[in-house]
Amino acid sequence: QVQLVESGGGLVQAGDSLRLSCAASGRTFSSMGWFRQAPGREREFVATIGWATDSTYYSNSAKGRFSISRDNAKSTVYLQMNSLKPEDTAVYYCAGGILGLRMTMSSGYEYWGQGTQVTVSS
Repeated sequence: QVQLVESGGGLVQAGDSLRLSCAASGRTFSSMGWFRQAPGREREFVATIGWATDSTYYSNSAKGRFSISRDNAKSTVYLQMNSLKPEDTAVYYCAGGILGLRMTMSSGYEYWGQGTQVTVSS
């Protein structure tokens, strides 16, 4: 079966850093991305990376603070989050896309992890 397992979430203070990891198993993906959803808000795109091309895209809120990377051998994608703000508080979801299309859209991904909670206190 296909599995995406996130880790690295936690409770931090504003200005701190976290690195999220997402390990994929069961198949390979052309793209992997990170989305987040805060209570009462829509799920939003954060960052994505192509598996073969290394192309990356970031949301406006993530650009300059977050960095996405991947390890093909380990089939793992990372999200380095720096200068965290309270508004970054959300459940962060890892997603895998088979075709590597629509990489900034939820519809571009077929598989999703269970999410990891990131809480940033002020």
